Amino acid sequence: MAAAGNFKVCVCGAAGGIGQPLSMLIAMNSNVAELAIYDLVQSAVPVAGVAADLSHFERKCKVTHCARDVQSGVPAAEVLKQALTGCHLVMVPAGVPRKPGMDRADLLKINIGIAQDIVEACAAFCPTAVVGLIVNPVNSVVPAMAELYKRKGLDPKKIIGVTTLDVVRANKFVHEITGVPVDQIDVPVVGGHAGATILPLFSQDTAGKKIPADKIEPLDKRVQDAGTEVVNAKAGKGSATLSMAYAGARFASAVLSGFAGVKKTECAYMVSSVTELPFFSQKVTFGPSGAEEIHPIGAVSGHEKKRLEAVMKQLKEEIDAGIKMLPGSKL
Repeated sequence: MAAAGNFKVCVCGAAGGIGQPLSMLIAMNSNVAELAIYDLVQSAVPVAGVAADLSHFERKCKVTHCARDVQSGVPAAEVLKQALTGCHLVMVPAGVPRKPGMDRADLLKINIGIAQDIVEACAAFCPTAVVGLIVNPVNSVVPAMAELYKRKGLDPKKIIGVTTLDVVRANKFVHEITGVPVDQIDVPVVGGHAGATILPLFSQDTAGKKIPADKIEPLDKRVQDAGTEVVNAKAGKGSATLSMAYAGARFASAVLSGFAGVKKTECAYMVSSVTELPFFSQKVTFGPSGAEEIHPIGAVSGHEKKRLEAVMKQLKEEIDAGIKMLPGSKL
């Protein structure tokens, strides 16, 4: 492992709505010495332009870029070799959004294919790097990619779904209700990263547990539906890109801090044994080797216990769907 301040990070999907601000925030991280960014030639904004823009920051971070022309037939792994070699952390804000007339199975099939191209390349060129996936549906894509790593004899704990945005939202909403400084609020969010599988444990936070019982259910629901809140506010012309980039950078910062020897804990969705499900989002402590400790759920309120039962049922179906959809290895 490199010394603190000398880590290499790659952002795959760097020219997109999440990828650009995420790349900006990562380039500003003092633990990052090199940022490699990747996207498709067909992206609305050329990734070379994003790299040029980032390279003007008053930061030590070196910025490199590469792009794949999907019409050329050149595999993603061939294009990504130089970008991924030597990487400690790979962030993947990639995939297509769900479009009108597209069901969840259609979306899953497309995005698993996109994720697989990148994850196969990671397996080949940076197999010990932590891979942070921001590819929907996370509940299904992460299990599929972890299974891919397992089939290759690699550590499935390196494949992690970034669920930090659920925590960020829960913290902010509790702040708005209570007035407690947001930096003194830390609401764990467990389960998954979609709709009713998102379970904020307000009872485990000092400020959150003071919220009246009659406000907990609507607050819980707001955290679940916060993404739709942004889509509606943008009148269908965008989604939660800036807040997701912020949350992704917070996750990346925790991982990089852990690599540097300063352990940090964030909620994350990954292979887990805290419940009977093989994948779950819970508190994870990151250290020099990546995800080093997965924490138990802990004590929950009556409302949270009831919700957990529903979470488990839906999440199991989504985990199974992802693993079932995984095709054979491309490399």
